Amino acid sequence: MASRTPGLIFLKYISDAFEARHAALMREDPAAAEDRDEYLADNVFWVPKEARWSHLQAHAKQPEIGTLIDEAMRAIEKDNESLKGVLPKDYARPALNKVMLGELIDLISGIALLKPSPLAPLPEGEGGRRPGEGRSYDILGRVYEYFLGQFAGAEGKRGGEFYTPRSVVRVLVEMLEPYSGRVYDPCCGSGGMFVQSEKFVEEHGGRIGDIAIYGQESNYTTWRLAKMNLAVRGIDADIRWNNEGSFHKDELRDLKADFILANPPFNISDWGGERLREDVRWKFGVPPVGNANYAWLQHIYHHLAPNGTAGVVLANGSMSSQQSGEGDIRKAMLEADVVDCMVALPGQLFYSTQIPACLWFLARDKSGKHPSPSGRGVGGEGRAGRDRRGQVLFIDARRMGVLVDRTRRELTDEEIQKIANTYHAWRGTLPSSSGRGGGGEGEYRDIPGFCKSATLEEIRKHGYVLTPGRYVGAAEQEDDGEPFGEKMARLSAQWREQRAEAARLDAAIEANLKALGF
Repeated sequence: MASRTPGLIFLKYISDAFEARHAALMREDPAAAEDRDEYLADNVFWVPKEARWSHLQAHAKQPEIGTLIDEAMRAIEKDNESLKGVLPKDYARPALNKVMLGELIDLISGIALLKPSPLAPLPEGEGGRRPGEGRSYDILGRVYEYFLGQFAGAEGKRGGEFYTPRSVVRVLVEMLEPYSGRVYDPCCGSGGMFVQSEKFVEEHGGRIGDIAIYGQESNYTTWRLAKMNLAVRGIDADIRWNNEGSFHKDELRDLKADFILANPPFNISDWGGERLREDVRWKFGVPPVGNANYAWLQHIYHHLAPNGTAGVVLANGSMSSQQSGEGDIRKAMLEADVVDCMVALPGQLFYSTQIPACLWFLARDKSGKHPSPSGRGVGGEGRAGRDRRGQVLFIDARRMGVLVDRTRRELTDEEIQKIANTYHAWRGTLPSSSGRGGGGEGEYRDIPGFCKSATLEEIRKHGYVLTPGRYVGAAEQEDDGEPFGEKMARLSAQWREQRAEAARLDAAIEANLKALGF
């Protein structure tokens, strides 16, 4: 039933938004309440009477409820061009328990998703939203995200195709800081990267209209989830679908993005690479037909704007693999100085796989001469950062995270901020007043066991392997203040006592065995 929930939540949301606008129009001009354009002008979907939540709730206990929901979905698609082919219409399937479906409708009916009155004035500094509207979007979004997460967990391996854990997305967003510009995800799943990007802009006082969102998805069901996920949050986006995927039918061929955030499928072997041997995107080498990791990295780099940056989730093997020319491609990328930062993640973060994962951060320009598209620079004043050419930052976060259930781990807010601040301190874009980062007071410094700024020469000595553990070394041991001579004397005496006790126990066991005839 979890897979049916996102569609019902979306239906509840657009019905609530319609009813709120309808009530406002009835107070203002009853004649306008049935004018579809009045709703579209306020970015509210038109919902026919038979598709409104009140109608479905009234019939929730009827055996034909599945058919009524499917008809409601079709009616909404018919009257809203942007939703054509997006909404699920399989609630009438005989295998679906209609009693449980009715109970689910009753449960969702208790969730308050109503937006405030569309007639309320827009205040300054609200990012273009009305009082409280951001909060209602956030409540709805959290409900929607919860059910996406439950669906991902229930789907197991297939769940990872559309859902990237929230803490992983937040690391990417906090490090890239997409304040303004074009944001792109070539394998966007259910749209979590975009949602967190918009949330970041809002939380930092920006306007959601300052970023333009673009994406592509090859799985039709997942594409529908993304369209609904963004629609329930009021996010406008250009999300394309085709079943050939971004490699073989690049729907946004001419796009050059300021920020790219992506979680491609790990180690995919059936990506059709044999048909793309001469592609213009393979700037650093032709990726192997048996693994798409380096195809994704090069596709993403190809779509970066001149000052653009990208964050990509990949399997740990991508950092060290030498198979089928992958080592040569990685070497070419490093020699071209396009790798900015590598982050090793803790295990158990993902619903879909136990394969250890890492984050690649790519940059078109590491000179520090140009302000980032985000507009954030040194001191947060939009100035450029420091020259990072010939250097790569390594962060080892494998020991971070807390278990949230028996099998899954999440990064805490403090850990996410520590990783992001370290990166921005290294880039020279962390305000000195923050007091955090690789060093403190906004200054970067290497921390054994956690972060290291390595030169290209050091990376060459390691055979162009990018595993952070090779560079950050072991964590410093805290000095307990006990003088070395005293500690050695104490430990030696303790060892001798334990050895004597072990001998006594051995003798007692031997005596007992003899008494028993052994």
